[in-house]
Amino acid sequence: MEVVSRHHNRSPTASQCSSSVVKHIKAPVDIVWSLIRRFDQPQKYKPFVSRCIVMGDLMIGSVREVNVKSGLPATRSTERLELLDDTERILGVAIVGGDHRLKNYSSVITVHPEVIDGRAGTQVIESFVVDVPDGNTKDETCFFVEALIKCNLKSLAEVSERMAMQDLLQV
Repeated sequence: MEVVSRHHNRSPTASQCSSSVVKHIKAPVDIVWSLIRRFDQPQKYKPFVSRCIVMGDLMIGSVREVNVKSGLPATRSTERLELLDDTERILGVAIVGGDHRLKNYSSVITVHPEVIDGRAGTQVIESFVVDVPDGNTKDETCFFVEALIKCNLKSLAEVSERMAMQDLLQV
């Protein structure tokens, strides 16, 4: 798990928080990765994203403008693709603007094959580091970001597992 230690060991400053979330998904790694790697289509599995416009060629350094559905304390987020490795299945994203309080936010998602109940499955690990906003504690900030990530990964699991079931039914 050298990939995990290389990409998920964060060193936050005193004014930042950092954490990671792990999700086990009952779908093959190729299906899960096909959704995560689409920097231009996060709304395929992220329930709070209503629209995404990419500026650039979907290479490292590309920027996307994401519109956020109501219910969150934001309406838009500007994000830059920092890392995309199809061989090791790694995606890195940094938030570079928007009308929210997540400053200096960066996350890395790695996707790993595993066996779940005797079938092909996937382990997804997402780690992040972010500044703690004025008026909030590290615990509050981490709790909020972890809750968003857990919601996104739950949705990713539902979409991936549905796609895997459709693949099985077509065989």
